[in-house]
This record gives sequence, structure tokens and C-alpha cells, in this order.
Amino acid sequence: MTVSDVKNLPIDEKLRIMEAIWVDLRSRVENAAIPEVHRKLLDERRARVGSGETKLHEWGDVKLTIRGS
Repeated sequence: MTVSDVKNLPIDEKLRIMEAIWVDLRSRVENAAIPEVHRKLLDERRARVGSGETKLHEWGDVKLTIRGS
């Protein structure tokens, strides 16, 4: 399937394909290799949250902040 093929699909078909891809990715993500640089970044961020240096924000609050900009 080419980009042109995808562009010509009806929206409902595109959404069905996207949903199928997400379902497939969720089942495979646990086995995916994470680059060391990404793992290190995540570990550093978790450590900052764990130490209280950084605070996590609720997604609903973040969306409101983004929309307000």
C-alpha cells in the first residue's frame, strides 16, 4: 500500500487500519528494543520524579494549559 493508496481511503477505513496497527503495536511493544539513550533519559526522568525534583501533571490539566496558549 502506498501513500497515494492511503490518501484515497475513506476516513472510516483509515481509522480501522490505525486501530488495528495500535492493537498490534501494544501486543509487541514489550518485546521491542529500547535504545540505550532513550532508556537512560527515562531513568533520569523517573529519578527526578522519585526525588521530588520534578512533579508529574495530570493529562487533563496539561490539555487545558495547552488550549489556553
